[in-house]
Parts: sequence; C-alpha cells; structure tokens
Amino acid sequence: MADVYVYRFTGWDGLTPDAKRRRATLETIREIGDPIMESQIVVDEAELDSDGFFCGSVANDPDPTEDLANEISSLNRRADARDCEALKLDEASGGAQKYMLQLESRELRKQALKLQRQQKQQRQSELAAAESGDHSDMLDFAQLGSSPTAG
Repeated sequence: MADVYVYRFTGWDGLTPDAKRRRATLETIREIGDPIMESQIVVDEAELDSDGFFCGSVANDPDPTEDLANEISSLNRRADARDCEALKLDEASGGAQKYMLQLESRELRKQALKLQRQQKQQRQSELAAAESGDHSDMLDFAQLGSSPTAG
C-alpha cells in the first residue's frame, strides 16, 4: 500500500492518440513521452498495472460526473488500504504507525465525503437547470400563442 503520482502525457511517436487521457508514473512516461505535470493525481499503488500505467478510471473519463465518482471511489480504496495495514499492526510494536494510517484513512474518507457532497450539489443544480429549461420551453409556447401575430 503506497500512494503514487500519475500523470497524463504526450507521446513522442505520435502513435498514441489517447495518451492525453491515459495516466502513468513518471518512470513509465520517461520512456515514451513527456508528462503533463498539471495533470498530476494521487492513486493507490494497487491501481497500477505491471508497466506503471494507471488502470483505474479516475480522471480517464471525459465525463466530469463520472470523473468525480471515480475519484471518490479511488479515495475510498486508498482509505481501505490504510485500514487494512493498520489492522495488521499491534499497539506495542507499531502504535505510531497504526495511528498515522488511521489518521490518513480518516482524511481520505473526509475528502471522499466532501466530493460526494459536491457531486450531490452538482446533480441537484443539473436537475434544476433541466427543470427550468423545460418550463422555459412552455413559457415560449405560451407567449407564442398570445402573440398578436399568431394566427
């Protein structure tokens, strides 16, 4: 269990059209292209394949709502990994390490909860926008019927 940074990248060969959507570790990218540093995200080491490519779906999906759901899932996976590690330690030999793992787990879950709230607000605003859009169509139709030029 370890956090790793992964990045989107541009390929040198021009044969990787989806490179800007995939992510990999810097070590992997150095062999095939250039990292896009501002695309950095943190994932759990278990989410990498044997070649250093990120095989999860966090931020690989062009749909922002899916992206948010995947990020929440990744945060929870990382928290679960820390909880598992903490359970393996006993208070006598690894008390400080156990405490830190539990603290990190709580922080990751807090971040996930914050994103879940953000996701809920996003859905509510999309629903409200959709509903107001439906009513505006009806309003346009009503105005059309009362128009002096309507026949």
